[in-house]
Amino acid sequence: MADNVLPAAASDPRWAATWLELGQGAPTLAGLARVASIAVATGGDKSIQLSREARGLLFAAKSRGVMEVKGSNRAFDAPGRMLAVYVETDAERTLIFRSRENPAYTIRFLAGFRELCAAGLVMHHINTEFSLTREGLDLAQAVPADEVRDLLAQASEFGVLE
Repeated sequence: MADNVLPAAASDPRWAATWLELGQGAPTLAGLARVASIAVATGGDKSIQLSREARGLLFAAKSRGVMEVKGSNRAFDAPGRMLAVYVETDAERTLIFRSRENPAYTIRFLAGFRELCAAGLVMHHINTEFSLTREGLDLAQAVPADEVRDLLAQASEFGVLE
């Protein structure tokens, strides 16, 4: 059996590992890392029209370029536990693009993050850690604050949902 195929039988001992990986968001993170890695290697898809959410992430990351995708296992409800994009806006501040009240907000920013990966504007480092590429940093400087201010105002600061 290939390593990238789920175990065929519930008695297969790899189901436990798969369940643990699922609980940490590993399949989604691996998928995002793969999309980013392919785009970095090939130059990315320059035809992608970036959504406002993708442009909002660029704007938020323009100073440091540091991003993560992670979940919050301690939240009570499912929308609070969803994988979300975290962006370091400066050394002391991180924005979390997750909303318990509006899960679509979280989903839209994850989709925007994937757009950035596919366009070659984000690269994967290790585990949950990503950053803008040089091209991503350059494009981030061109995003006008007025275009994304309302989206960024809905983000949470690190610690609120953690």
